[in-house]
Amino acid sequence: MRIGMMADIYKPHISGVTNYIALNKEYLEQLGHQVFVFTFKDQNYQDEEENIIRSRGIPISDKGFTINVRYSKEARNLLQTMDIAHVHHPFISGSLALSYCRRRGIPVVFTNHTRYDLYAQAYLPALADAISETAIEAFLPTFCRSVDLVVAPSEGMKKVLASLGVDAEIAVVPNGVDLRPFQNVQEKQDRAAFGIGSQDIILTFVGRLGPEKNLPFLLRSFAGAFQAYDHLYLFLIGEGPEKENLQDSVRYMGIADRVRFTGLIPYDQLPSYLAMTDGFVTASVTEVHPLSVIEAMAAGLPVVGIQSPGVGDTIVDGETGFLARDEDLAAYTAKLVRLVTDRDQRIEMGKQASLAVEKYSIERTVIEIMGYYQKVIQSSLGRKRSLRTRLNRFLDRWIG
Repeated sequence: MRIGMMADIYKPHISGVTNYIALNKEYLEQLGHQVFVFTFKDQNYQDEEENIIRSRGIPISDKGFTINVRYSKEARNLLQTMDIAHVHHPFISGSLALSYCRRRGIPVVFTNHTRYDLYAQAYLPALADAISETAIEAFLPTFCRSVDLVVAPSEGMKKVLASLGVDAEIAVVPNGVDLRPFQNVQEKQDRAAFGIGSQDIILTFVGRLGPEKNLPFLLRSFAGAFQAYDHLYLFLIGEGPEKENLQDSVRYMGIADRVRFTGLIPYDQLPSYLAMTDGFVTASVTEVHPLSVIEAMAAGLPVVGIQSPGVGDTIVDGETGFLARDEDLAAYTAKLVRLVTDRDQRIEMGKQASLAVEKYSIERTVIEIMGYYQKVIQSSLGRKRSLRTRLNRFLDRWIG
């Protein structure tokens, strides 16, 4: 099978979407399929993977990101040889998929990875209402009706899409994760190297230090828990635009010696950091499929989070971690204190988390998504044989 993955942004940008595409590409290729990623040029990046098809784009930031409203002729011609196109960003890549694929009988699958409404609130607060109510609710339902299959990574995300007016049939397929590196850690980081004792408790957050992660809330809760249990540390692993503000906040709260900003660490070192710690914490309510939470569970860590789509679909309150209702600081802090002070329950929840996470293994989810690919390809055969589609293909060869 020839599979075209379509994304507005790909490597070197680091995100859950990028990770999903790269990991699924790797495992689909191991099964004997050909996978091509269609995206836009990064000014200075050289791809190490095969079959990354980049079209020239217009710079949209000083980070090297580029975008366009069309692919190069070479990319278009190659895309039109795919058996299926899988879209991972709806606005640019989705529109290009409908333009280049649908009229030629190539089925289109769309996975909604992002809470676009909440990201708009985090990054464009002045435009958030217009973006969420006008652009998203006008565009997304129509787009989803135009593709062959809509995929949500969780039941919570399926409900969010329905609330935005999406009335197309939605399949729930978790984004697969390579669990093995987190389950088979050979050597964990040394606490003593960080000046932390064996009886101290380390809580960890992994992710982008951006406004969508609700980190000021997490720091306030940690400061409250520290008042109840002073043998407590918090590791923030990652980089992002809020780092300096967060560092100022911990100094102001008097917990700077208890909060460690590690910056970005090599991904292959992450399992050794998680193996050193006692629990994972997140206050984000914008997750669709919380990769960092799943990785922490695979490492045997209980998780404290907020009931919301994504996180609420992943954590079972009292079994694999704790969930606070809404963004209630007192309730979240109480859950945090309970995790820290009840050692037996913390250990038991970690064991249950490591078992529950198996349903997210990439080996399982890639087979599931392949089943859906085969169904939509079979359903599209009549469309491929239509006179209109054959005429479009004929014109493509002559006009390009």
